[in-house]
Amino acid sequence: MRSRMSKRKYAVVSFSGGMDSSSLMLRLLDDGYEVTALSFDYGQKHKVELDKARSLADYLKLQNFKLHHQVIKIDGLAKLLHSTLINGGDNVPQGHYHESNMRLTVVPNRNKIFSSILQAVALSIAKANDCEVLIAMGVHAGDHATYPDCRQLFRDKDYEAFVAGNWDAERVKYYLPYIDYNKAYVLKDGISACESLGLDYEEIYGMTFTSYIPIKYDNTIYSDYKSASSIGRIEAFLALELKDPAAYADELGPVSWKIVKEHTQKVIAEFNCKQAKSVK
Repeated sequence: MRSRMSKRKYAVVSFSGGMDSSSLMLRLLDDGYEVTALSFDYGQKHKVELDKARSLADYLKLQNFKLHHQVIKIDGLAKLLHSTLINGGDNVPQGHYHESNMRLTVVPNRNKIFSSILQAVALSIAKANDCEVLIAMGVHAGDHATYPDCRQLFRDKDYEAFVAGNWDAERVKYYLPYIDYNKAYVLKDGISACESLGLDYEEIYGMTFTSYIPIKYDNTIYSDYKSASSIGRIEAFLALELKDPAAYADELGPVSWKIVKEHTQKVIAEFNCKQAKSVK
């Protein structure tokens, strides 16, 4: 007979294939969780992130980690959503991750839609295994200014609605370890998990994809290095004094890490100067 409460640990993670959610997935695996990773196809321009998510999940499963991955297709919504991230939308803005123009990349109610699916899956696992289950999301402090659905207030109210609408929902808890920390902290934690798991962090993060503007060159997909999402990622590697193993390019073709680094440092300096002037 199955014991009343399973001793196995379960988590459901929102897994985009980017740096943050990949770091969180590594943290969960290192902490001994059996992970169900859900990726979402919502008609995003950077759909290559889903291919990256599949590749990383397949690689980790080959290393015998307890990981289940599935892509959830909700791309039928794409024609009804207004955002620069959606196919058919305006150009994705460039600049620093904290610039106000990043609000153009907000997809209406995106995390609420994702959360509803994550909640349904997590509660189903909890009932099937008579256990508690974590819902894990890689939101971090850098998201707060741009994405209201990445703030603690939203997460609390969303969880309250989930509990009100489902029996036994208290068995499901949110796990948001990065919500008060910056992207460099996220990367550092992911690298730490890699070391503990016996993985090469350069190989792992080389499989992740953060760019909102994929660039195809000679049948290979590269990350851009000028959109805000890429700037945020590169800034995290620079903060840790590491080279990003991702491959970068611009409209002329692949570029060196030196070019990527210098451009990002220039954007950061200009943003900091603008912020300093605004507080005077």
